[in-house]
Amino acid sequence: MQRENNINESVEKIRDTLLVLNNTINTIGLVQGVDKEGNIKEVLPEGENSGYAIRIDTDQDSFTSFFTDFYSQLKNPSEFSFFKVTEYEAVETAKELQEFVNQASGEEILGLKQYEVSIDRVEAYKNQTLIGSDKDNSLYRYEVGHIDWDTMGKLGLNREKLEKMNALESLLRGFKTPMLIPVTINLGTAVSTMEVRLSLYVQDSGGVGVRLHRVRKEPDLTSKFFGHEFTREDKRNLLESGNMGRVVDLINPRTDEVIPSVVSKDRLTNELIALRAEFIRVPLVIKGVTLDMEQRRTLLEGKALFIENMLSKRVTLFNAIVQFNADKRYVEFLFKKNIKSLRLRDLDGNGKAEVPGVFRGKKLYSWQMDKLNAGETAYISGLVDKGGKKYQGYLRFDKGVGKFEFSFKNPGKEVSNAQKKSNISRGKKL
Repeated sequence: MQRENNINESVEKIRDTLLVLNNTINTIGLVQGVDKEGNIKEVLPEGENSGYAIRIDTDQDSFTSFFTDFYSQLKNPSEFSFFKVTEYEAVETAKELQEFVNQASGEEILGLKQYEVSIDRVEAYKNQTLIGSDKDNSLYRYEVGHIDWDTMGKLGLNREKLEKMNALESLLRGFKTPMLIPVTINLGTAVSTMEVRLSLYVQDSGGVGVRLHRVRKEPDLTSKFFGHEFTREDKRNLLESGNMGRVVDLINPRTDEVIPSVVSKDRLTNELIALRAEFIRVPLVIKGVTLDMEQRRTLLEGKALFIENMLSKRVTLFNAIVQFNADKRYVEFLFKKNIKSLRLRDLDGNGKAEVPGVFRGKKLYSWQMDKLNAGETAYISGLVDKGGKKYQGYLRFDKGVGKFEFSFKNPGKEVSNAQKKSNISRGKKL
């Protein structure tokens, strides 16, 4: 037991830090603090003291307390934009962000606003914590007292039940319940019990009504969806990954307004959900990997993106496919549990398999790409390990999971030798 405690104490907790963009001269630095005159203390990512950036506990309350105090000390806070990252990704993210700023247009730099730490949001969270969950909350879309609890009661629900199920918080924030809720519906001659997801909406009277999202056997992909007719590719993507994978024009039936939107399937109810493309938000960094302009554009277009070498909470590297989900309203990971058989050819709009053009920092030749696309093994040399030592090996690409397979020995040759040995051992038939 004592040994376990010593181990726990010796493992240093990973913390967050801040990157700063000077909006006047477009430079990226790592924040070290604020001096007595209210000037920001920072260091460039390639500087000798880059390892001495400010460190902040990762929990929301600690960061909120730190940032409000830090921001209040700045002499000219409007001259800067701040970005929260974990300390282990800070230097690389700062370098890549500087490269982006160096070549970005004024409009693209303004687009970084969606990723920066907003003092307004931080203060709103702080006020919510101080006021308490029972009082008015600027982060909530609805208020508990405005909900039509009479209708809820007829469904067999009340505030206490929803709170115990951890469903009320999502409803007040304007989302559907994160789980299916059993409700009772009295049809007069019979009483029916069914599972639904709930959401709230503003009634014409000004009250807050409840909307039931029933479970469908399958999504309706044969009828037009707000004027859009699903293609074969659309249907396959929605059935397999839950996301259609592209931006399409939908028509508002009331106003005839044409609205560029993304479409996803509610995986709990099979209901189709649309979201305006302008509301898509893509993070600057996903699990330690800073997205470049092309990767962000891919996600903003509703497409799926394969990302390598992300860092998990257990500090291990992993690869995964990510995509924006219109129902959840954020970029999600598409692991096997969420998809039936998502193949890499489904990720390309043309239905073709795509092999990444770079492996471990080395650009692949066209002949290597041809072999990998054909499912064959390609020899690769000139790779460099962390110690600077060069190495080589054999490469394959698994289209089923969308990842490279590297081996120091030729796997094709090993299979061939194994087959020869097997044939010899059988002997000749008499």
